[in-house]
Amino acid sequence: MSAVATPGIVSGIVPETAATGPRLGWLRDRGMGASILVAALSSAFGVVLVEATAYIGAMLKSDPYIGDSGTLAVVVAILSVLLIGVALYVAAIVTANTFSTIVAGRTRRIALMRLIGATARSQRTEVAGHGFIVGTLGAAIGLVAGLLVATSGIQIAGQFLGEVADFTLVQPAILIPAVGVVLTTWAAAWVGSRRVLSVTPLQALGGSVERSHEDAAARPARHVGALILLILGAALLAFGVLVGLVTPLGVIIAFFGGLLSFTGISLAAVLVMPPLLRLVGRLFGRSATARLAAENALRYPERSSRMAIGVVMGVTLVTMFAVALESVKVLLTKAAGGELDSEFATIMDSFAAVMMMLVGISAVIAAVGLVNLLTIGVVQRRRELGLLRAIGLSNGQVRRMILLEALHITVTATVTGLLLGVVYGWIAAQSLLGSVRMPPFFEETAGLVAPAVPWIPVVVIVLATAVLTLVAAAAPTRLATKVAPVEALAVD
Repeated sequence: MSAVATPGIVSGIVPETAATGPRLGWLRDRGMGASILVAALSSAFGVVLVEATAYIGAMLKSDPYIGDSGTLAVVVAILSVLLIGVALYVAAIVTANTFSTIVAGRTRRIALMRLIGATARSQRTEVAGHGFIVGTLGAAIGLVAGLLVATSGIQIAGQFLGEVADFTLVQPAILIPAVGVVLTTWAAAWVGSRRVLSVTPLQALGGSVERSHEDAAARPARHVGALILLILGAALLAFGVLVGLVTPLGVIIAFFGGLLSFTGISLAAVLVMPPLLRLVGRLFGRSATARLAAENALRYPERSSRMAIGVVMGVTLVTMFAVALESVKVLLTKAAGGELDSEFATIMDSFAAVMMMLVGISAVIAAVGLVNLLTIGVVQRRRELGLLRAIGLSNGQVRRMILLEALHITVTATVTGLLLGVVYGWIAAQSLLGSVRMPPFFEETAGLVAPAVPWIPVVVIVLATAVLTLVAAAAPTRLATKVAPVEALAVD
């Protein structure tokens, strides 16, 4: 039985390790290409940051005025490490969500494997192996791409700034982000594949299965873990602000508090995001398609929350850095007696622009995750969409339903991300510069200051997410209407 059933069942789930050698056909599955792209972007981002940090450090060291200090070089290095950590964190969550969605779509095939004797743990190990291969491919591509970008950038900088002594492109540290991408992708695949452990042989009779609202709500261990992370993260954020009143090292404490608290938010999203999505959905009318789009969020909370949290991450990151940089500028202006030197202000604005471009890479990674999950979700819902077509919904109505689902996600996630970004951005600025000495006597520190919100970047973020909605929904809406109702109902 297994000799006949295994080839057809295994295809697209796990690579075979028979005498014929490993099969990598699963790399053609939907979602795998985008996962490789996410890993490649993260790796390339890290390589460019490492090279840029080494270049800036060598440039500062060669400066006759500040070369002996090296303080700025250390600050730039710390900032580089934090940005690489953020990129790896975003990539890990996007990858974990992608593999969770893929596993949900393979429920029937995994159940068939269980039926013929395979263990859940062995299948989970194979899925995690997929993540390791995806991470390795993405890291290798990103390593090469990052080196090419860094080489071009340094050549351009050399033409304007002149040659920098004691700098070489051969930086051993470029292997750190590449290895980090491999490890985080493998770990994310392992976390995302935990659903395999709950698949039973009886589910071989069904198709793609997502947990219902009741099933998701009945997982106390996950909710307790999310609450613990939120409390611990909030405590570290508050402690970082307090430490920041004495030393700039408070920003490091706040950084880890931000990671823990946002991880808690991500875990709790399955409870929080669906009701918010349905509430936003009601603002778009009471037509049949609008009601279906709004109710889908609550009917399958894990799917909708996985899609939403990626956008929340991207918006939160960009808003956080925009608010932090604006708050720093306001605080330094206050420290300078009300007006910054024009040359220093230009440097600050240039630095802010570069930082926003770097953070934008992490937002792009999150955006790729949204497009990927929407596309996978539509492919896995062909049976559902075929049924809707069979009971009378037109192609246009199905397209509008998918577009409205994407719109609900981006609107809800954008508002949530803006609020979180303002809070995190203020904490970052406060924990970094709360100990700055203020004029005229430079005896008192800045203390607690109000957050400064730059409205132009906020408007840009809102417009960018609107464009993201259209781009993310383009491919899924085409797929949703491509298959005839009878054919879609026959998909297994």
